[in-house]
Amino acid sequence: MTSYTNSEDKTNWRSKLQDQLLMPIWRTLLVTGMTGCFIWGITLYDWTLYTSAQIQIEGDELLSKDGIRELIPLSYPKSLLRLSTEKLSQQLESTAPIAKALVTRQLIPPSLTIEIEERRPIAIVLSSKPSDPLSGQEELGFLDQSGIFLPKSFYTEVSPNFQLPTLKVTGYREGDRRSWFQIYQFVHRSTVEIFEVDWQNPSNLILWTELGKVYLGADISQIGAQLAVLAQMVKLPELLDPSKIDYLDLTNPRSPGIQLLQ
Repeated sequence: MTSYTNSEDKTNWRSKLQDQLLMPIWRTLLVTGMTGCFIWGITLYDWTLYTSAQIQIEGDELLSKDGIRELIPLSYPKSLLRLSTEKLSQQLESTAPIAKALVTRQLIPPSLTIEIEERRPIAIVLSSKPSDPLSGQEELGFLDQSGIFLPKSFYTEVSPNFQLPTLKVTGYREGDRRSWFQIYQFVHRSTVEIFEVDWQNPSNLILWTELGKVYLGADISQIGAQLAVLAQMVKLPELLDPSKIDYLDLTNPRSPGIQLLQ
């Protein structure tokens, strides 16, 4: 009886050992089979972009969908499996009018979806004032809040929702970007209406306002105090004929001045 039990135990032990040895093999065969079916499916289905019409645009408010598609740096046909969505997002975000871009792909049917966040133009950039006042100024493009220059060419075909900003900037340079961010925070909150920021002379920032021309000088850090003083001068036209004023001098906000016409 004892001998039979030992034999049965040995048989069970061998069976369990075989199961343990065969289990990784079966798993490997299963994974290999599934991988093979996946690869076969990939080669069987044509996951390719042939035209920009297979690209869906979401989040557009100012730019037209066709205009955004023209910014997408893809050549056709383009395999979806070889396309880097992360790289394409970075390429789109490097173009001026797009602040953020999220690219996702869909294999069936083959297509791309691009969700964008546009930069909003908040000021018109004008060329420097010409010596001949009759020749006028050219509109070069726009600025967003952070000082990114948006060429006018991007807005030749725009959505009906697009409205031109009213604030103008003259003489803007790429190096003024950090200063612009600081200036705009105060300009757009000013209780005195400001029509134009004149940056042609780096040593003297000039504002064209409802009270006339205002000299601010070169120290941009004072602009908060300067505009606070300007707000206190809102009733100046009641006290002094505006046609007699050349400019308001706020280069020193603690000692504001009025320059009369000679």
